[in-house]
Amino acid sequence: MNSSLMSGVRAGATWSIVLSLLMIVTGFVAIAAPMVAGVAITAIVGWLLVLSGAMHLLFGWRGGRPAAIVWEILLGIVYALIGVYLLGHPMAGLASLTLAIAVFLSMEGVLELILSFRLRPGRGSSWLLLDGIITLVLAVMIWSTWPSSAVWVIGTLIGVSMLFSGFTRLMLSIEVRRITAAHAHTA
Repeated sequence: MNSSLMSGVRAGATWSIVLSLLMIVTGFVAIAAPMVAGVAITAIVGWLLVLSGAMHLLFGWRGGRPAAIVWEILLGIVYALIGVYLLGHPMAGLASLTLAIAVFLSMEGVLELILSFRLRPGRGSSWLLLDGIITLVLAVMIWSTWPSSAVWVIGTLIGVSMLFSGFTRLMLSIEVRRITAAHAHTA
């Protein structure tokens, strides 16, 4: 590899390390203040729904047939109204999103259990079984304490995800820097 490409890769890895550290700090903040993080996520989802509703309304006329146009306009109105509701009532939105996560985790856990038994005695099926059990335990924890779990679920899950993504990205970026440094010394 030429040296300008290697220096570009190394610079990219440096910026990736900075981003990784920001993700790790943000993950810790979200875990420390899960309700604030949850409300922020609810606001983001609300704005995305408003934007999606606006896009449906804006491009609804491209539906061609009158029924398609009406459908797009109705979808746009529903998306926008739900988004505005989430923005105006963030705690209710947070509770709704938490309930949706509990439903999703319940379905995922059951499907993973079924798949683990269908794949038995194949290699790796025990990992699916473990994943299914852990996912169901988490779903039961959320269900059994809902709606009070809304205060911590989304913020904590997002925080943990950001924390692990940040650490993973950090380790990969450090490895890229190590490889580029080793290549620079051998070239």
